[in-house]
Amino acid sequence: MRQPIVSVLGHVDHGKTKLLDRIRGTAVQAREAGAITQHIGATEVPIEHIYKICSKLIGSKKFNVPGLLFIDTPGHESFQTLRARGGSLADLAVLVIDIREGLMPQTIESINILRQYKTPFVIAMNKIDTIQGWNSEEGRPFIFAEKNQQEHTLNEFNEKLYNIMAQLADRGVSADRYDRIDDFTKAVALIPISAKEGEGIPDLLLVLIGLAQRFLESQLEKGEGPGRGTILEIKEERGLGKTLDMILYSGTMKKGDTVAIGTNGEPLVTKIRAILKPKPLDEIRDPRDKFDSVRELHAAAGVKISCQSSDGVIAGAPIAVVKNASDPMVGVVKEELSIKIETQSQGITIKADAVGSLEALAYEAKKQDIPIRTYGIGEISRRDIVNADSGNGSDNHVIMGFNVGLSKDAEAELETRPNLKIFINQIVYKLIEDYTEWMEDTKKRDEADMRSEIPFPAKFRILPNCVFRVSKPAIVGVKVLAGRIRPGEKLISSEGAPVGTIKGIRTGEESLKEASQGEEVAVSIEGAVVDRQFAVEDVLYTDLFESAYKQLQNIDLNEDEKETLDEIVRIKRKSEKFWGL
Repeated sequence: MRQPIVSVLGHVDHGKTKLLDRIRGTAVQAREAGAITQHIGATEVPIEHIYKICSKLIGSKKFNVPGLLFIDTPGHESFQTLRARGGSLADLAVLVIDIREGLMPQTIESINILRQYKTPFVIAMNKIDTIQGWNSEEGRPFIFAEKNQQEHTLNEFNEKLYNIMAQLADRGVSADRYDRIDDFTKAVALIPISAKEGEGIPDLLLVLIGLAQRFLESQLEKGEGPGRGTILEIKEERGLGKTLDMILYSGTMKKGDTVAIGTNGEPLVTKIRAILKPKPLDEIRDPRDKFDSVRELHAAAGVKISCQSSDGVIAGAPIAVVKNASDPMVGVVKEELSIKIETQSQGITIKADAVGSLEALAYEAKKQDIPIRTYGIGEISRRDIVNADSGNGSDNHVIMGFNVGLSKDAEAELETRPNLKIFINQIVYKLIEDYTEWMEDTKKRDEADMRSEIPFPAKFRILPNCVFRVSKPAIVGVKVLAGRIRPGEKLISSEGAPVGTIKGIRTGEESLKEASQGEEVAVSIEGAVVDRQFAVEDVLYTDLFESAYKQLQNIDLNEDEKETLDEIVRIKRKSEKFWGL
């Protein structure tokens, strides 16, 4: 058997990298920017190390699985990047959940993707050491730790456990504590852990090894044949130039092999100059020791390779050993990299650092009904800015960038285009969230501008005992029943007859620019005579042009305003049958 590929994913700051640090005995997390994973990592954990960690649980028992190859990702977007033959690269996954916080946005997105790719997964309920009164002991299995807790502590633990089980059930996921499951094909295993103290880590590793051996043995057969893999990242390394971090998920790869690698265009066909493999328990993205140079590599493995050329290679691309440039596998590599994103004639531009993250961004945008006009991989260019700001609806002068920057030409061009908005983030759901908030703010500003520029649907009642002047102008006390009224607006009666024009609005000695629903004010009406154009207790309406009525269709009116607008339309259609149509 080859070792299974295990992806570790979950919500930001729930402890993914901390968990792997505990398994490896490393401190990668402390060196990450803001202690948050910025790049994809891969670590080989040999079975001998697992035997050592799990000795209290398994004694001298042995397994056929040679170890575990862990992949640590910045979030679900990068997990989706890791594809193999159109499915998930991972054989198994560990979804890390903070036991205090439960399911969060990225947790839910991760579950959706795991189910989409039919990837078997377990859930590590992290941070049990934060439960009040929890008595920790470094590296202890959870089933032993549970027996050493006080009753009130266990009660709090069980409350959090059942809360997570209920949240998962709401998402259609049946889950239970791993030691209470009879059939692992019907329930997701919940494994309580503390990445900080190492408690529960033996239980987690044992469940992963057990699942791999029992359910994935045929899937994990060690295939020889030409190697196939997935590019994780492209990096510059001193003395080597551009290198490719990759996962070899099947077959064999040798120094000197010809390979086809995915690019934005036709696949690149080149030769492997060097294969550099991190030592066991070391990290491909942040190694403590120098890599070992190897001549031959068998799946599954996370390695760094140097090729004669790496021009145009993109993260998330497939790589395959081929005989030559006319090998049929070159066409397979091209097909695997084909990006299928639905576009529209009017929409925003999206850019991302890798294939999978671009598709994830497009997927989330579609869920929120955000139209996409153009898309691409790599930094935001001057051309992107020109295209996004030209021949496009005003709402769509937007570029969303996942984990990308701007070229110098783009920065210069942006200064000349004040109406273009750019959002850049390393979390997809934050990009969508920021865009949605901006759109809502923009809509509110636009509505405020429109409300101030066009007549608005409003009505008011003439109050009894409040006629202060009969004419030239008529001055009466009114109560605004809906909308808001302003000086300069023309008025009509409930029968559609012209009444006059609001000359001014006052409350006491103060002049007002407008009066809103519920307010009682004095209104002077030019061109009207009390008891001729209107009488006490009459309801008067603001008069609307047809053009204003059509503009009002784009404004978010409240229920009273909508009702008033409908009344005005009915009044206008008494004399003009097709008014507003």
